[in-house]
Amino acid sequence: MTPRTRQPVSRRERPAKPALSRAGIVEAALGVLRAEGLEKVTMRRLAQELDTGPASLYVYVASTAELHAAVLDELLGEVELGRRGDDWAEALIAVLVSYTDVLFAHPALAGSAVSARPSGRNYLRLLEKLLALLGEGGVPDEQAAWGVDLLLLAATAVAAEHSAPAGTEDWDATRQAVENAPAETHPRVRALAGPLLSGSAEERLTWHFRTLINGIRHTPVPKGEPL
Repeated sequence: MTPRTRQPVSRRERPAKPALSRAGIVEAALGVLRAEGLEKVTMRRLAQELDTGPASLYVYVASTAELHAAVLDELLGEVELGRRGDDWAEALIAVLVSYTDVLFAHPALAGSAVSARPSGRNYLRLLEKLLALLGEGGVPDEQAAWGVDLLLLAATAVAAEHSAPAGTEDWDATRQAVENAPAETHPRVRALAGPLLSGSAEERLTWHFRTLINGIRHTPVPKGEPL
């Protein structure tokens, strides 16, 4: 019986690979993020996903940090900017809560977002909405311009803190330390143990934003040399 011989496959018969683009790389990165986590969103992993070499990707994305920032910008498209109610401050808080929720949905990215600097269309869309709402509330332009950075930083920090892999044991230890603080050495901690530990995560988050908004409204920007 004559053994079968494998027929060579012509390269021309293979389907052509799609052309590389920045948008395609970011889309692939989002897929890897959702399936495998942020730690797998590397140039080497994406090169495997796109059937190319890592060096080819650097033509479109300069570094992993830039890639993470681009991924974050894509996710910012999920932030709800629709108006809720007539009060500008409540509408502003709703946008900030939605932004925080987006980061909560992608825990690994929340920590990266503290240092990542998105600069794409969705970031500008979010920035425009926040500035418009602050302006509607009568916040002076310079205070609004400085204030949006503070608001986004606070929201990002909250998401990063709660996305850390701390378990209930860590929280229980903190609670016990506050509740059992010796009154002789820590009288204020002992007296305010209830308020220190009170409130739901949503209540505290909303209070944080209200406090920051009020501070932004009433705290002038120092008059110095322009940056």
